[in-house]
Amino acid sequence: MQLGNLERSVMEALWGHPDGMFAHVLAARLPSRPATTTVLTVLMRLSNKGMVSRERVGRAHLYKATAGKDAFVAEAMRAALDEAGDVSAAVQRFVGTVTPEVAAALREALGERDGSAP
Repeated sequence: MQLGNLERSVMEALWGHPDGMFAHVLAARLPSRPATTTVLTVLMRLSNKGMVSRERVGRAHLYKATAGKDAFVAEAMRAALDEAGDVSAAVQRFVGTVTPEVAAALREALGERDGSAP
């Protein structure tokens, strides 16, 4: 799922504050300093996408990311592969660009998936 710049900034802030944030606090902490109403609009869009939840606390709402950044990145990777015309070629090309640490993590994950992990 693609995110716009402000959506991405909001999600980064929420991922960094797993206990949640109020819109006015979030707006004040974003580098671009958007209006609180703008942040509320973005939060509603993210809520409609299933990425943000809200809970009433007093007269305001506390916003939280519904999943961690790792889940978002994994979904983005899966979606990118779904778009590839030749999945095998895309994976080969990707694997050719990763660091040894990422390659080791991929081997470990595939080993766990196949039941052959140490």
